[in-house]
Amino acid sequence: MKRHTLLALALLPLGSALAQDEHAHHEHHEPAPREPAASASSDHVPPDPPSHVMGPMSNAEMAQIMAMDDAAPFGSIALDRLEWRERSDAIAWEGSAWYGGDYNKLMLKSEGESADGADHLRTELLWDRAISRWWHMQAGLRHDSGEGPSRTWAALGVEGLAPYWIELEATAYVGEEGRTALRAEGSYDLRFTQRLILQPQFEINFYGKDDPERGLGSGLSDVQAALRLRYEIRREFAPFIGVHWSGLFGGTADIAEAQDRDDSEVQFVAGLKVWF
Repeated sequence: MKRHTLLALALLPLGSALAQDEHAHHEHHEPAPREPAASASSDHVPPDPPSHVMGPMSNAEMAQIMAMDDAAPFGSIALDRLEWRERSDAIAWEGSAWYGGDYNKLMLKSEGESADGADHLRTELLWDRAISRWWHMQAGLRHDSGEGPSRTWAALGVEGLAPYWIELEATAYVGEEGRTALRAEGSYDLRFTQRLILQPQFEINFYGKDDPERGLGSGLSDVQAALRLRYEIRREFAPFIGVHWSGLFGGTADIAEAQDRDDSEVQFVAGLKVWF
C-alpha cells in the first residue's frame, strides 16, 4: 500500500506539467477564423444610368409626372336601378356617370319613368367637390322634361354617408319665374350575407309654388318609398325584386284627383343594378 502511494506522489508533478503543456498547445494553435463566404450580390450588374438626369421639381410637378397625390382622373357609370313596375308595364330608372379625381368630378345624373305613354325625366349636370371625408357638395343645372313644358333649374346640394352607413342626398333648386324646389333621398343597405342585400329607400319632393302645367302643387308634393331585395351575382351585376309605394300630397294630390288619377299606389317591381 505504501508503495502505491509513493508512486502516485512521484507521478503528480509529471501530470501537472503535461496539463500545462496541453493548455499552452491549445492557446497557440487555435483554428484560424473562416473566410466570409462570397456575397451573392458580387455578381450583380448595375443597370445603365438614365439617359438624362431629372432636375429638382416641386411637389405639383412630381405629382403630375408620376400620377401621384390623387391627381389621376378616372370615371364610372352606374345604373342604380333599371326596373319594371307592375302598373301598366312602367319602366323606371335612376343612374349616374362621372369623371374626375378624388376631389373634383363632373357628374351626370338621370332619373325617370315611362308609363301610359307619358314620360317624366329629370337630368342633372353637376360639379361634385369633396368637402370632408364623407360628404360632397354638388352644384350645377337640372332639367325636367317629358309630360308638360320643360323646366330648367339651378341646383345646389350635398351628398354623402351619414352615421350608421345611411346614404343621403339633399338638393335645393331655383328655377324660372321664381320657382323653387327641394328634393331629398336616402337609402340603406342591410346585408343578410355578402351577396344578399335588402335596401330600403325613400324620396321626398317639395315645390315653392304651383305648376299646374306639370301637375305640381306647392308644398309637399310627393313621397316615394321602396324596399328592394337584390342578389349580387357580381358586385357589378345584381338583379332585384321589391315593392314600391308612391303618394301625392297637398296641391299635387288635388290636381291628380281633378284628372281622375290615383294619389297613392303600391307596385311590385323587378329589375337590375349594374355599374362599371
